[in-house]
Amino acid sequence: MLICQISDFHLKPKGALAYEAADTAGALEKVVDHINRMAPLPDVVIVTGDLADGGSLESYRLVNDLLSRLKSPFYTVPGNHDQKDNLAQAFPEHKYLAQRVSGKNGSYICYVLEDYPIRLIGLDTVTPGEHGGGMGPGRLDWLRRKLEERPQAPTLIFMHHPPFASAIGHMDTEPFSYRSQFRELIENHPQVERITCGHIHRPISCRFANTVANVCPGVGMQIVLDFKADAPSGFVMEPPAMLIHRWGNFWDDQPALLTHTSVVEDFPGQYGGFHPFFDVVNPS
Repeated sequence: MLICQISDFHLKPKGALAYEAADTAGALEKVVDHINRMAPLPDVVIVTGDLADGGSLESYRLVNDLLSRLKSPFYTVPGNHDQKDNLAQAFPEHKYLAQRVSGKNGSYICYVLEDYPIRLIGLDTVTPGEHGGGMGPGRLDWLRRKLEERPQAPTLIFMHHPPFASAIGHMDTEPFSYRSQFRELIENHPQVERITCGHIHRPISCRFANTVANVCPGVGMQIVLDFKADAPSGFVMEPPAMLIHRWGNFWDDQPALLTHTSVVEDFPGQYGGFHPFFDVVNPS
């Protein structure tokens, strides 16, 4: 099974640049074209939040117009820049966006996809009005029940906020809420093969709760990789990129989930093109 993950578009209404610099609609269009050229095509595309920047209905209609060009089905969870009611209104064919889990501060988009060789669980990690996110009692209870339903089913959880620090100072100022409870829940359910997230706009991997957690790079822009504690918040226009998750049996009978990072745009100069290997010698 082939799963493409894309994240953090930050689309503005048509013709507008995000943060007066990034043509995020153009970047998403390139990503869609890139995915449609894949062979084989992915079985599914998952979107891990921040589809729009500001949450306007006009922005989501543009997102839907672009994503609807995909040859593969796609599913999304919201991020902290998203407005969930406008998202659901602009994607009326995505009935799962109405599947809400009640919580203290609102309702949350959480759902399960059962039609694939690996079970997919979409989690809403948004805390209304905040940049950071996490879980809450209602969502933890819902997730516990879903994991208990099929304890032998290999499972991938996709959500916006990662449950671990990035070491990029300005992205870590609001820790993942209910992190210890979420960690304990995942530790008690070893069928969780992967927790895959967005939000940080960089490819990151971390061991978490006896499984692997990772972050998808951004479509719209990438966060500056600066580990100084007082580094300013900012982004760079590195090419859009995505994660490709491959579930299957490879060298033996034990299935595995492999993850590759795929940069979308061609590299200029000496980095471009396809160059075949030849005259390869492996000295003894």
